[in-house]
Amino acid sequence: MNASVLPLANRTPLCYSINSPPFQYHPTIASAYFSSVFTALGLVSNLIAFGVLLKSFWRTHSRSRSFLIFLGGLVVTDAMGLLVTGSIVISFHVTYFNWRRLDPDCHFCNFMGMSMVFYGLCPLLLGAAMATERFIGINRPFARSASLPERRTISMVLTVWLAAGCIAALPLAGVGSYHMQMPGSWCFFNIGSQGSDLAFSLLFSLVGLTSLAVSFLLNTVSVVTLVKVCCGQDRSQRHRDQEVEMMVQLILIMVIASICWCPLLVFIAQTVLSGGPLRIRYLLLWLRFATWNQILDPWVYILCRMAILKRIYPRFHWPGGSAAAAYPSFRHAVRRFTRSSLGSSLGPDEAHKSNVTPPSTLKPCPLHPVAV
Repeated sequence: MNASVLPLANRTPLCYSINSPPFQYHPTIASAYFSSVFTALGLVSNLIAFGVLLKSFWRTHSRSRSFLIFLGGLVVTDAMGLLVTGSIVISFHVTYFNWRRLDPDCHFCNFMGMSMVFYGLCPLLLGAAMATERFIGINRPFARSASLPERRTISMVLTVWLAAGCIAALPLAGVGSYHMQMPGSWCFFNIGSQGSDLAFSLLFSLVGLTSLAVSFLLNTVSVVTLVKVCCGQDRSQRHRDQEVEMMVQLILIMVIASICWCPLLVFIAQTVLSGGPLRIRYLLLWLRFATWNQILDPWVYILCRMAILKRIYPRFHWPGGSAAAAYPSFRHAVRRFTRSSLGSSLGPDEAHKSNVTPPSTLKPCPLHPVAV
């Protein structure tokens, strides 16, 4: 029955104005098995990653902890997103509760819609923040050491959460609206092509795509800088342990987020701009693609670490504790740069000896005269 012909006291709430339960359930579209497996797998993965991150945090030098703090924020966000949204979906598939009886005022539906938007945008925004941190750490290391202490990094993570929360709360202020979605197990913002629904749909899509674009741009510049430092003519510049390892992890996080989220973000923008009807099957398909992001993210750090790679490929010649050790020319260039900074002058014979002497027999050069 149309909501406009109902008495005022019996008007259909806004969140049920498009799709009103009860529905005809189709197990081929949504199933408890799919939701349970994905939720359990994601929670276990993020729990393992959090334990590994916590262990690494206390063993890592203080200047390298900023990246671990961002990763910790990403793991916590992914785990909470799976726990909140997954528990609601699984409960529905197990009990098939009536949303209108349980939530006549749409509070529960609005909460789930906000959770979907919040936990969807947070990983993308955190990826852009991590790319910014790595960009500063590689291209402006001394500015980073002064401007990005651990407390400020934590503040950046909290700022990302606050920004995502503000965007998720916009439908409650009238910009967009949260609605029950088919097949009746979840709530999301209305992907419409009119008024505030159009504005919020484009906002969600553009924020996500912009975050991915920023991550791609900054990560590309950071990779080019690392290649120049390690292999180019300016390879006498500063280099720190674990830079390459962290960049590999960040690039994999960006690639996974792009593969998982771009189809959904582009689908939303294309649907509202074309003005065509919402194709629910494609929406559910791309939403499941996005769910994989929360499952695959933690495994990037669990597997892509030097200690794990040494076990997987023990015959490969791994650098001994520093990325600079993998590039002998870079190591010798740094040594020459250090000696010139100290005012040392070596003769040709001494220079020849220093080049053929094994690194284990070289006396370490004092670094304090060149510290900034």
